[in-house]
Amino acid sequence: MNIFPFLKHNKDRWWALPLILPTLLLPLLSAANTLTQLGDGVVTLYYIPLAYLLSVMLFFGLEALPGIVLALFFRYYPTVGLFEAGAAILHFIVPLVLSWGGYRVFAPGRNMTAYGNVGLMAQRIFWQVFCPVTLFLVLFQFAVYLGIYESRQSLAGLNPLNIRTLINYQALLVSGLTGVPFCYLLIRLIRHPRYIKSLISQIRAQIDKKVTAGEFLTWSFVLAGLLSLLLLPMNENSSIFSTNYTLSLLMPVMLWGAMRFGYKLISIIWTPVLLVSIHYFYRYIPLHQGYDIQLAITSSSYLVFSFVIIYMSMLATRQRVVNIRSRRQALLDPVVHMPNLRALSRDLSKNPWSALCLLRIPELEVLGRNYGILLRIQYKQQLAQWINGTLQPNERVYHLTGCDLAVRLNAESHQQRIDTLDAHIKHFRFVWDGMTLQPQVGVSYCYVRSPVNHLYLVLGELGIIADLSISTDHPENLQQRGALHLQRSLKEKVSMMSRLQNALEQDAFTLMVQPVRGLRGDQYHEVLLRMSDENGALISPDRFLPVAQEFGLSSRVDLWVLERTLRFMAEHRDALPGQRFAINLAPSTVCRAQFPLEVSRLLVKYAVEAWQLIVEVTECSTFCNAERAALTLRQLQKMGVRIAIDDFGTGYASYGRLKSVDADILKIDGSFIRNIVNNSLDYQIVASICHLARMKKMLVVAEYVETEEIRSAVHALGIDYVQGYLIGKPVELESLLETEASAIDA
Repeated sequence: MNIFPFLKHNKDRWWALPLILPTLLLPLLSAANTLTQLGDGVVTLYYIPLAYLLSVMLFFGLEALPGIVLALFFRYYPTVGLFEAGAAILHFIVPLVLSWGGYRVFAPGRNMTAYGNVGLMAQRIFWQVFCPVTLFLVLFQFAVYLGIYESRQSLAGLNPLNIRTLINYQALLVSGLTGVPFCYLLIRLIRHPRYIKSLISQIRAQIDKKVTAGEFLTWSFVLAGLLSLLLLPMNENSSIFSTNYTLSLLMPVMLWGAMRFGYKLISIIWTPVLLVSIHYFYRYIPLHQGYDIQLAITSSSYLVFSFVIIYMSMLATRQRVVNIRSRRQALLDPVVHMPNLRALSRDLSKNPWSALCLLRIPELEVLGRNYGILLRIQYKQQLAQWINGTLQPNERVYHLTGCDLAVRLNAESHQQRIDTLDAHIKHFRFVWDGMTLQPQVGVSYCYVRSPVNHLYLVLGELGIIADLSISTDHPENLQQRGALHLQRSLKEKVSMMSRLQNALEQDAFTLMVQPVRGLRGDQYHEVLLRMSDENGALISPDRFLPVAQEFGLSSRVDLWVLERTLRFMAEHRDALPGQRFAINLAPSTVCRAQFPLEVSRLLVKYAVEAWQLIVEVTECSTFCNAERAALTLRQLQKMGVRIAIDDFGTGYASYGRLKSVDADILKIDGSFIRNIVNNSLDYQIVASICHLARMKKMLVVAEYVETEEIRSAVHALGIDYVQGYLIGKPVELESLLETEASAIDA
């Protein structure tokens, strides 16, 4: 049988290390005990056996009791006999077992956590310092009072409440506070010598990253210098630095180390420094009147210094850990658990040149809307993991908001690597609920130099190019596609959005109207929206309405037009009785659930009849969300508002979709009307639309009627209303009052 695996497997049994270590190490560690004469008795300044045996108990549990009993028997039996040795063993066992048991009960599951945890400090101070020390001293005083310890009468004295007892108690407290962690670490290193590597790595991790070798050497030199001054023998030429004043100076030096080097290193350094300082106390505490008071004060200094240094090193270590974790979390998205935009900015700043790629997966938005956000999260995580297999060690995939990912590549041979990356992404398959999904991924990239001051602008430009990549199905280079043009376009969009917002807030839009005249002599007006530029010139809606739709301002614009039109009708009810107006609505407005309620509220507010209002919606917007749009239109029709389908014929499958639409008016797109005289195909298309409209009992409007020939042709087809420059050009809304006044005068 191989002896080494056997010993390794059984080293924690009671007959192995728990039996050997107390027997061998207790005599050696007892050399650290410091006792001194005080008057006619003896006091203790440092006492390691209790702390060491408690460490053994904490490490091995009840398996350590035979070894502790044997070690104490060998220590006391040769000098005090069997009876007093038995009493000493019982004197140690009672505090050790009670303290060990109490700590296991009140710190379950965490009792084996390494020292340095602030959360366990209160439990450890009570059960590993205060409780065993107090029980040990009380039992000692009681045993001396009963005459059990005849050989130790000088340690107690006749009166237990004297300064000698105070010094002994403080000595036991400081021994437990520093000795238990130190002995626990010593046992751990003996039991598992390779733990030294882990200890060194822990020490390095706890040291502040800003600490330099020069700072550590300076601190070590100052500490060694103060300790040397403290231990100089006193004589008639001694200075203040050979007194306990130098002991006070150790405090700020150790606090400096505690704040900078962490708990692990400081606890290892402070315990030997403390042992040496206590062992040679006589070199800085001279014998004179009041020696006992001075010894008590110095003993309390040992205790206070130890507690403050240990506690501050724990706090500093925990604060550094919290800061490191916070910085790490700040660079990590909490939901997707991937590096975020802040991490991308940091990594770009670390590398002088980089290739920045943006991956756009637009279909992921639709999939996430139907299957939930978890699909989007898992897709991004798995795609990032798939990509990481092709990246170099310092390259990463970054999470961006929405359906985008970013990849930072090293600049060397980035062109070939991006093509390889694109091919690799095309082989990615995502399995969700048994279904294999392969959304198309658009890839755009550019070559950047650190620092990238306007990363958000670069990503915006890459996003536009990524949309282009989806249509071309291969990676697109931002530089080749014209970054300056994209920047200019993006700035123009943002500027237009700002102008739109200002116009909404300051009522800076201009309302125009164009007449729509019927064959029977009746007419209504279509309301057209215009906006002024910085020079006061009117801007065409083709320039600002797409921007409003892109930035989510369309509904606000439509409500502004609706309310201003109704207000005009209410204010000029007498001058324009029974006047009807048609208002165009954007797709986002038609699909809003609250829009019918808002229309009803405005009609009531301005006391306008619903039949005076015509709502025009484009064919494509009507069917952007078929169910929601159909419900909105039905609600408006029930109120009495008339519905017009604008630009009919330009959308996909117009005839088929029109079967499910219940509208009042059908406006044929001007692209068919413009060539109706010269193009027989357009004529037949318009005729078929008119036939379909009559079957649906809908009125028909022809747009772009600009000549008499066109008007005659549309009249021949039986079209109900005509609109165009021949009928009337767009004019400002207020000009209707002048036109009406002129008609009355005539």
